[in-house]
Amino acid sequence: MGIRVRGPGPADPFLGARDLFETEHELDRPVTVQIRDDPDERTRVSHDEDGHLLVISRQAATSAMARELALHEFAHMHHYERDHPSHTQSTEEAIFLALAGRSVERRKLAHCYQIANHMKDIYADDLRLEVAPADKLVAFLESSVAAAVADRPRDPARGAERGSALDRSRTPALDRPGAPAAWKRLTPAADPEITAVNAAFALALVERHDLVDEGHRLYDIAHAAAQDAPGVSLEAFKRRFRTLSADPDESEYRKALVDVTRAYAGGGEQAAD
Repeated sequence: MGIRVRGPGPADPFLGARDLFETEHELDRPVTVQIRDDPDERTRVSHDEDGHLLVISRQAATSAMARELALHEFAHMHHYERDHPSHTQSTEEAIFLALAGRSVERRKLAHCYQIANHMKDIYADDLRLEVAPADKLVAFLESSVAAAVADRPRDPARGAERGSALDRSRTPALDRPGAPAAWKRLTPAADPEITAVNAAFALALVERHDLVDEGHRLYDIAHAAAQDAPGVSLEAFKRRFRTLSADPDESEYRKALVDVTRAYAGGGEQAAD
């Protein structure tokens, strides 16, 4: 796996991630890491026939999560090279199939893309967790969900925000530079409905890999998120994410993506094969 690191930041986290990743997996195409000064640059990946490009902010590249972020993105690259259905299925096509003929709020449509990214992230983290400890990932999931719960819109009729009971000093901002796109804030304050789905994703990931016990603080935070969004079933979305087939074919994956999209924005009808 060839890797080049360019820009104003350290190469060590990315070289270390490469060495870890290669203990279990390989990338056939070279990787270029472009570090940028802009702290608002989202971590993102693009692909072409010549290789993969990972763009990341200098703030993220120098953070404690830099190696883990690189491993996560290398896993996405691996799935792309191997034509994994989660990385070849058109998100736009699946959402069109799921929501054709329905009127959907713009915010919910944006959330559907976020949910599709969660499904890709499940498969990327399946690989990442084969080669690296889970401690930083669990802490990141916990702090991200807690920050979103604490930052939910205030409802004057319900009095003080539940979020005030959460230790904000221990929960980094949800939209901090370098955070994976799945945890970026989409609205001026965290939207309770997508926060509940994000919490379901976090629980699904830790349960899929047996990373925590049932007494972990993440469960309390996730249930607080669920109480703020009574129209979203935390358990149902957790089950959908947790039980994604490890090796789906194209039809199976498309059906799963269509079904989860309808469950969130289209009334929960089942997709046809």
